[in-house]
Parts: sequence; structure tokens; C-alpha cells
Amino acid sequence: MADAVKDYMVPREKVRFVTPDMTVEDVRQALINSSFHGFPIVENDYLLGFVTAKDLLRYIDKPNEKIRNVIRSGSFCATPSMSISDATRILFRYGIRNLPVVDESTKKVVGIISNIDVVRSHIEKTRQSKVDSVKAFLEKYNDVKIRVMPGIAKVPIEEVIPTQKEVYLDELAGRQYELKRGLNEPLIMIKRRNGYLLVDGHHRVMAAKELGYKELRATVLVPNDLDVKLGLEKTAERWGLKSLDDVIIKNDAKHPFMEAATMLLPSEQADGINQRLMESENN
Repeated sequence: MADAVKDYMVPREKVRFVTPDMTVEDVRQALINSSFHGFPIVENDYLLGFVTAKDLLRYIDKPNEKIRNVIRSGSFCATPSMSISDATRILFRYGIRNLPVVDESTKKVVGIISNIDVVRSHIEKTRQSKVDSVKAFLEKYNDVKIRVMPGIAKVPIEEVIPTQKEVYLDELAGRQYELKRGLNEPLIMIKRRNGYLLVDGHHRVMAAKELGYKELRATVLVPNDLDVKLGLEKTAERWGLKSLDDVIIKNDAKHPFMEAATMLLPSEQADGINQRLMESENN
């Protein structure tokens, strides 16, 4: 079954919106003090339109004019049952970043979906190929048969056994930002008698631990023999990794991903980029 908009949209209670009786200046200030590029215009839970920063520039000389008098009514929208693929086509075809989601029957706003949510759906969907690769590798080099538990499990963080001895502080900040924005890409874990061996997602699970999360979504692989020692497991034991508390957080070097992504930024910007990211999310 294709992923639907309702599976990835930001729900109504978390949607930032403006009302038609706010002034141009009110909305301009709201945009400046947010991380968004526009807002739905909502009245009594009904969608009247959508205002963007570009729209406001047209009326910058009318700061006291009410939004209802200057912004055209109507907006592209999606419905909860619409496929992610169709929502993506609308966003791409008409060059927009955000698509309000309206209930088919009541016509009231129930959420919003953006380019970020579409990217999130794509990242989470591509997990299956990685799961298949891990499964094939384990079966080939450990002489076991692996079954993949159906669906996505919720695994207690305290039961996670790491297989990576170091993570990077700068990447943890980025992962925390992603988790707060809803990018909860499932981890890949192997069921053991004493917990869950973590194969993929160490920065993600350490970021969640720092945020105080109690559990995370995961694809769980189950060997037909829970007592056989896997290669990953032997390496973790050799490094003394028994719990997430044994993982070292490095703050004296950049994660290779961040090193590449910020290589063209001045050093004073690159060094504090994730800190500013977290501060903007908390405002």
C-alpha cells in the first residue's frame, strides 16, 4: 500500500498559521521569528489561503493592511488519503514548499505537508534495501538464517547494545534537530537474548538518548539461533561495549558528513552551525 499524506503530515495541533485579521506587519514579524517560509491563513479551522514571504513583499508599503484584504483567497491543498507521490507532484509542479491538508468531508484544516516531509518519507522508504543487505551479510558470514520481524517495532533505548565505539558531537546536534522535526528513520537491530544489537543508527539513538527518549522505532532482525555469536557482537565485546553509556562522544573532530557539507563555509560559521540549528528550533 502506498504511503499516504496522513502518515507524514504535521498534524493540525502543531501547524503554525495566521488569521485573516492579522496585519501585513504582524505576519511579517511572525515569519521573521520562525523557521518557516509561509503560513496557512485559517479562520474557524477553515483554510482561506496561504501567505508566503514573497506575497508580503508585494504589500511591504501597506504594513497596517489586514491580510484578508491583500492576499488572494484559495490555495492548493492535499487530503489525508492522498498518496505521497501525488502530493509530491503538486509541490513540484507548482513550485511550492508547503501544502495544507484539508479533510475531504468537513473541508477543515487537519495538517500540513512540506518538501521536508516528502524527503522524510523517501529516506524512511529506502530502508528496505539496507535491511536486505544486512540480512544477506549476516546469513553469509555467520552461518545463520535471519527473519525480519513484520512491521516496525518500538525498542527500549535501555536495551540497545552498540557496535560502534564513537560518535561525533556535531552530528548528534543535527540528529536531534531531525528527531524534533519528525525524521524518525527506523534503526536496524538484531534480537539477542540480552537486548538488541544495533547495526545501523548510532548517532540517531545517541541523539534520542540525549533528548530523553525512552524508545525508538526499529526494524528488528531475528537469527534462528539466538546463542550464536555474531561477528559484530564479538567486536563490540572486544571494545567493551555493553550499553550506550560505553559509547564515546567526540567533540574534538567533525563527522565526515559535516566536514564535507560545511567545507565551503567560513570556519566561524561552520563551527557553530549545529548550535544555531538547535537554538532556532527552540525559539
